[in-house]
Amino acid sequence: MSLTNPYGDFEITEPQALRALAHPVRLAILDRLQRHGPATATGLSAHVGATPSVVSWHLRHLATFGLVVDAEGGGSRRERWWQAAARGFRFTLPDDAEGQAAGRQLRGEMFARAAETPQQWLLHDEPRLDARWRGLAGVADTSFVATAEETRQLEAAIEELIAPYVRRKDDDTAPEDARVVRMLRYLLPEPGDDPAAS
Repeated sequence: MSLTNPYGDFEITEPQALRALAHPVRLAILDRLQRHGPATATGLSAHVGATPSVVSWHLRHLATFGLVVDAEGGGSRRERWWQAAARGFRFTLPDDAEGQAAGRQLRGEMFARAAETPQQWLLHDEPRLDARWRGLAGVADTSFVATAEETRQLEAAIEELIAPYVRRKDDDTAPEDARVVRMLRYLLPEPGDDPAAS
């Protein structure tokens, strides 16, 4: 596992791990552990739409790739507590055909999962915000013209800019009036007249 990125995210490199995570229940389990901390299979069950025994099986599968680990100080003979190995994860499409297929499968699951997030926020979270926070929420749909290298540099610059705020979740440096803010970010290059896209 590499944590060399600015967020301290788990970097997935193996096609088998990409494929393992490209399952809606496993993705939901990992998301829940990353956002809400350690839990048991029973505690996760109601949030991920699966029975405790099925959740337990998926947790063990995620553990084989290092995505989840036993929670520190948790667990007993009767209950096993799990935690995410890192606050987030990331991956790039591998060069080989197997890795590309696995990466596309995971992207598809992530896009499907993220598609519900804004609507759920609008229905459940936005009404509970005060006017100041409600006014900060927004959506942008911006197209720009850049080379592949410029796009890579832009993504790296955005990550460096927000990394200190991401890392605040794990320490005590956040101001008293700070709260968790979620940013969904898509980079979707358009094929244009690129012959490789045909």
